[in-house]
Amino acid sequence: MSRRPAPIRIDSAEDPRIAPFCNIRERDLIGREGAFIAEGTVVLRMLAAAHAKGEAIRADRILLLENRLEGVADILAAFPPDVPVYVASGPVLDAIAGFHLHRGVLALGRREKPPAVESLLDSLAQPALVVVACGISNHDNIGSIFRNAAAFGAGAVLLDDSCCDPLYRKALRVSVGSVLSVPYARGGTPPALLEILQARGFSVWGLSPRGKTDIRAIEASARMALVTGTEGEGLPAAVLERFGSARIPQRPGLDSLNAATATGVALYEIARLQGLV
Repeated sequence: MSRRPAPIRIDSAEDPRIAPFCNIRERDLIGREGAFIAEGTVVLRMLAAAHAKGEAIRADRILLLENRLEGVADILAAFPPDVPVYVASGPVLDAIAGFHLHRGVLALGRREKPPAVESLLDSLAQPALVVVACGISNHDNIGSIFRNAAAFGAGAVLLDDSCCDPLYRKALRVSVGSVLSVPYARGGTPPALLEILQARGFSVWGLSPRGKTDIRAIEASARMALVTGTEGEGLPAAVLERFGSARIPQRPGLDSLNAATATGVALYEIARLQGLV
């Protein structure tokens, strides 16, 4: 293994080598064209693991608060020597980011063009569990859904064309890096995505407080898909009428669970049926 070069010190927020890290929040809003910011040691470790697989996700460069260097040395060792590591003092790092960055750990990653839905589904082994997110625009919910998917052995997450970007910095952080480990594809309307799943033998279950079947009573299948919608409106009636619909029983007095929480509960039940947990 090649020895990692010494970290490169950055003394000015104007240094062009760290330009992608400048004004992080503003850049989050306008998009990064396939690039993303990984923040924190846990996500950095997940980025190292994804990069090591040599697949769609790659690390481009790393920026650290100088006193964090020793604490993440083992993670840095997992990156190839050609991924540069930059270090800066607290004031310089804050000037780069545009706010106080108390975690002190940033990395720039890139994701190649995501796979088509069909090819992603065809690559899954059985038993296969897929999560379909429809209209989820909250980054906390998207991140939590990926974390749940990873925890309960889902092989993929499908996002319709109205979902937010799971590579947004906050979504990545909330997912504790699971966005980098769970394969996913984006695009298409809910009916179109569900038709693709059904054509490939998936048992499709829409999750709703109005669901006809208790989540504990659904039947196991080698290929299962759980569909979750937005808080408030939930899944379209056409989806609930055409495909199976499941509910999570709860005490009266509350309309529904948070979308990510409900997805986690339902995923546990389905994963248990399939022997994934």
